[in-house]
Amino acid sequence: MTGFCKYIFLTLFFVPFVCFVVNKKIGVMQLNKFLMLYTPSPEMKFRTVVLSIGFLLLMLALPVLAETVEGEAEVNWFTLTMGLFGGLAMFLFGMEQMSEGLKAAAGDTLKNVLAKLTRNRFMGALTGAFVTAVLNSSSVTTVLVVGFISAGFMTLAQSVGVIMGANVGSTFTAQIVAFNITQYALLLVAAGFFMLFTGKRENVRHSGAMVMGLGLIFYGMGVMGEAMQPLQSYQPFLDLMVKMENPLLGILVGAIFTGLVQSSAATTGIAIVMASAGLITLPAGIALAFGANIGTCVTAILASLGKPVEAVRAAAVHVIFNIAGVLLWVMFIPQLAEFVASISPVAPELSGKARMAAEVPRQIANAHTIFNLANTMLFLGFTTYFARLVERLIPEKPRKVKILVEPRFLDEDVVKLPAMALQQVRSELGHMGEIIIEMFSTLRAAVGSGSKSRCDSIVRMRHKVDILHDAILEYLSEIRQEPLTDHQSHHFQALMSATVNLGNLANMIESDLVELGKRYIDMDEDVSEATGILLNNLTDTIRNSIDDAVTAVREEDEKAAENVIAAKDDVRRLADQFLLRQSERIGKQQGTRLNLVRMEMELLDKLRGIYTLTKRIARDFVPEEVGVNV
Repeated sequence: MTGFCKYIFLTLFFVPFVCFVVNKKIGVMQLNKFLMLYTPSPEMKFRTVVLSIGFLLLMLALPVLAETVEGEAEVNWFTLTMGLFGGLAMFLFGMEQMSEGLKAAAGDTLKNVLAKLTRNRFMGALTGAFVTAVLNSSSVTTVLVVGFISAGFMTLAQSVGVIMGANVGSTFTAQIVAFNITQYALLLVAAGFFMLFTGKRENVRHSGAMVMGLGLIFYGMGVMGEAMQPLQSYQPFLDLMVKMENPLLGILVGAIFTGLVQSSAATTGIAIVMASAGLITLPAGIALAFGANIGTCVTAILASLGKPVEAVRAAAVHVIFNIAGVLLWVMFIPQLAEFVASISPVAPELSGKARMAAEVPRQIANAHTIFNLANTMLFLGFTTYFARLVERLIPEKPRKVKILVEPRFLDEDVVKLPAMALQQVRSELGHMGEIIIEMFSTLRAAVGSGSKSRCDSIVRMRHKVDILHDAILEYLSEIRQEPLTDHQSHHFQALMSATVNLGNLANMIESDLVELGKRYIDMDEDVSEATGILLNNLTDTIRNSIDDAVTAVREEDEKAAENVIAAKDDVRRLADQFLLRQSERIGKQQGTRLNLVRMEMELLDKLRGIYTLTKRIARDFVPEEVGVNV
C-alpha cells in the first residue's frame, strides 16, 4: 500500500467511527444502522462534513510536514495518527458509556432535582452542577432547562443559576481524568463488562456501564499518550506547543476543537493527556480549557436553532456567561497558573519534563475547576440582570400564522433522557386533559343555557385534543427507541394507555354528548326537579373523576387515582337511583316527555361510559395492592 493510499484508508476508517462516537443520539448497538441505514440530522451532516474535511487535510498535510524538517527524529505518522484518533474515539466512547450508565441509574433523581431544587439561584447552581456531572455535558443541561421554562416550572432568571452551575459540573470529568490510572484501565473495562453482561439487576448493569466507560476513558488516554511519545523529540511540534502559551491561540484552538467534538470534557481531557506526556505547560493547558468553555456553547446554539424563543434565550445565557468568564480571566492566566501550582500536589524528586508530566495534569484540572467555580460565584448575584439582558437582545417575535394549538412540553432534546422525557409526556397529557375538562364543562353550560353555538365550540376543542394526541404518540415512539429501565417501561405503558383513553374520552364527549345535547336543546323540555338533581350530582361526580384522572397522570398522584376508583360507589348509587326513577316514569309518560325519558337514559349510559374511561386511566397510577381490587 502506497503512503497516499494508506492515509486515505485511515481517513475512511476513522471518520465514521469518530462521528459515530461523537454523535450523542446514536446508541452503542446502532453502529451498523449508522454505517448503512442511518439518515443523519442536518446537525450531524454538518459535523460529519467538517470532521471529514479537517481529518482528510490533516492526513494529507502530515507527510508534508514530516518531510519539511531534516535531521529530526523520524515519526511514523500513520501509527501516531491511528493511535491518537483511535484513543480519542475510545476516550469519547468511554465518556458516553459512563454518562449513559449514570443517566440510567439517576434518571428519576435528575427529574426530581431539576423540578424541585431550582426555586432560588443558589440551589439552582447546585442543581446545575449535579445534573451536569451526571450528564457529562453542560450544553445538555442548558437544553433541559428550556422545557421547564416553557412548562412554567421556573423562570428564565432561575434557569440562569442552573446554567452557571452547569459549568462547575462540567469539571467533574476533568478531575477524574487527572488521576491518570491508565495502568488499571483494562481491569476497569473487564470488571465493568462482567457487571454489564452478567448482572441480573438493573442497578448492577448500570454500574457496570459506568465502570466500563471509566476504564475506556483511561485506556483511551493511555493509547493517545503512547501515540504522542515520538512528538517529545519532534521540534516543530514542540515549537507549536510553545506558541500555545499565547492565550489567544490556545483559546482559539480549544474552542474550535470543542465545537467540533461538542465536548469540553474531551478537550480538557486531551490537554491533560498531553501534559502527562510532558508536551504542554500549565499556561497552555489553561488556555485550552478556557477555549473549551467557549466551544461548548456550540451544542446549545445548534440545539436552539428553530426552537421557541425560550430555547434561544437559554442558549444566549450560556454563550454570554462563558465568554464573559473567559474575557474576565484571560489576562490573569499567569496568576491563575501560579496560584494553582501552589495548591496542587508537587513531585520535587523529579525534574524537567518528568516533573512537568507528573504535576501539570492535576494543575490543569484544578485550574479548570477554580475558573468555573469562581465565575459561578461571581456572576450568581447577577442572574436577574442576565435574564433581562437576553430578553432585550432576543425579544418575543409575533406569530404571523395563528396556530390552533401546539405542544407545550414535548422537547425533542430531552428524548435521550427517558426519565425527563416521560415527565414531559405527563405534563403534555395534563395540557391535553385540561382541554378535555373544558370540553365537558362547556357542554354542560351550553345545554343548561340552551346555546347550540357553544356546543359547536366543542368541535374546535376536539381538534386541539387530536393535535396533542398525535404529537404525544409520536413523542412516545421516539422515547421507545431509547433504552428504558423496567420502572420506565412500566410508566411508558401507563402513559401510552392514558393517551389513547384520553383521546377516546374527547371523542365520546364531542361525538356522543354534543349530539345528545343538541337534541335536548331542540326538544325544549324541562327536566323535573328530582331528575335534575340526580343528573347534576352524577355529572359533578363524573367531572371530578375526569379532573382527578388528569391530575393522576400529570403529577403521578396516587391519591387522585384512588379518588377516581373510589367514585365507583357514588356513580353506581346515583345511576341506580336514576334508573329506579326512570322506570317509575316511563309507563306514565307519552309523546315528547317519553322521548325525554329515553334521552335521559341514553345520557346516563354515556356518562357511565366516560367514567369507565377515567377509571381505566386511574388504574395504571394506583399502587398494586389497591389496583388489584378495582
